[in-house]
Amino acid sequence: MARGGVNKAVVQIARTAILARGEHPSIDAVRIEMGNTGSKTTIHRYLKELDEVDSRRGAPQEQIGDELTELVARLAQRLQEQAQEPIDRAQAHYEQLKVQLQDQLSEAQNAQAQLEQQLEIQGAALSLESTNLEATRSMLQTEQTRNAALNQACSDFELRLNDRDEQIRSLEDKHLHARDALEHYRSAVKEQREQDQRRHEGQLQQVQMELRQAQQSALVRQDEITQLHRDNERVLSESRALNKELNQANDQQHKLSNLNGQLSAQLSKLQSECTLLQERLRVATQESEGLKQAHSETQHSNSELALRAIKAEAALESLQARNKNEDESKAP
Repeated sequence: MARGGVNKAVVQIARTAILARGEHPSIDAVRIEMGNTGSKTTIHRYLKELDEVDSRRGAPQEQIGDELTELVARLAQRLQEQAQEPIDRAQAHYEQLKVQLQDQLSEAQNAQAQLEQQLEIQGAALSLESTNLEATRSMLQTEQTRNAALNQACSDFELRLNDRDEQIRSLEDKHLHARDALEHYRSAVKEQREQDQRRHEGQLQQVQMELRQAQQSALVRQDEITQLHRDNERVLSESRALNKELNQANDQQHKLSNLNGQLSAQLSKLQSECTLLQERLRVATQESEGLKQAHSETQHSNSELALRAIKAEAALESLQARNKNEDESKAP
């Protein structure tokens, strides 16, 4: 059975168009001319009827047929041009839309490449900052170890300094004891002389004897005093040497205090740098997350653009099919 819209007039128009081109109007040619519609049996029946009509009409009908063929050909060409106009417009719109989508896709790909490049740069910077952070941590640990060793040396030096202070105090105590003994001896000698002088008149012999004893005792005492003076000078020399060592120790302690202050400042600076590097690491991590999110959004946008291109192609195909159906339905 022939589908709706396929009748004798449509077959006649297709047959006339084929004859106008100088071709043989076979069943397949007529069916192709009608857009591959209609059954071959129906087309064969209509062609047979048209051949019979042409054979009955003769030569005058051939002239009318030629005019009708030319008219039908012009009508078919006009219909084809009118049907081709929306197809051309749709094709131009599709090409324009395709170019726009390709431009957007190129821009998105360029943006994606830039984002990937920025991501690589941020990754390299992050790796460099991590390396610097590890090196700074190692330097910080080394400085902390050195600072601990210096603190221990300072503590040991303070212990030695305390020992020297104890020795100096002990020598000072000995010096005071020697001076007290000397003063006591001098007082005793003075008192003894006063007593001897008071007893001089009455006990001259005894005094002379006691004087000789006193002189002998004085010699012994003088030797002791001389020895005490020598001890005192030695103690003073040792005291001066200890004072000199104490001054040197104080200078060294002052230098150690300055060095400790410098190390503390360096430690504070390293800690500040470490904090800054940690902050930069956090910022770089956030930027990396943002770049990853932007990369994901770009991929999503590319997917949407590709989907829009597919939809546009489907719409164009649907429009072409609809125009083709309209052409078939407009055909008499």
